[in-house]
Amino acid sequence: MIGFGQGNRRSGRRSAVAQHRLVWHAAGLLLAYPDAGQGERLGVVEDILGHLPPNSRDQLAETCRFLRGCDEYVAATQYVETFDLRRRSTLYLTYWTAGDTRNRGREILSFADAYRGAGVEPPKSESADHLTVVLEFAACVDPEAGSKLLSAHRVPLETIWSALTDSNSPYAPVLAAVCGTLPSVSNQDVLRAQHLAASGPPAEAVGLELFTLTVPPRREGVT
Repeated sequence: MIGFGQGNRRSGRRSAVAQHRLVWHAAGLLLAYPDAGQGERLGVVEDILGHLPPNSRDQLAETCRFLRGCDEYVAATQYVETFDLRRRSTLYLTYWTAGDTRNRGREILSFADAYRGAGVEPPKSESADHLTVVLEFAACVDPEAGSKLLSAHRVPLETIWSALTDSNSPYAPVLAAVCGTLPSVSNQDVLRAQHLAASGPPAEAVGLELFTLTVPPRREGVT
């Protein structure tokens, strides 16, 4: 009986990991810049939704419906305004832990090292710490290593979620779904998130050369 119960628990854990990977995959696709491949990505998300539990399915479906019904130009403009021009909702995770400091380069390298440790090279088209990259890695390459990266940045993810919620962003449910796959936050984590939202990320000490926030250049065709 004990062994049978342990098998059930292992099966339950495998099932949870599989669902988390689907959430991460769908979330990464929904948080991608709305370019010409948007329709294909949304089709994949819609296929994934049928395999998810109600809560995460409903959260991701809300954003998916918005993007399906949104004009491509409007979607692209809103994306840039939300994630590229507002530091409070940037998807570059090391900005939240290292800010505009020289430590940020080292922290980005730690993401790249995690990818190489799993046998893949970091993408050349996007920074290794961008949330969409981390989500794709966790979903499609190494769920254990990816989950650790996401969990280590739970406070920044909560802070981004809060900023998106405050601005009534249609992307807020996606962050809610991602946070729902991670371990519960402690009271200390909540206080850290509140402090980070209020004071912003770390700043470099006086006399040191600053890093500039990695914000992609304005996309072609977006004003």
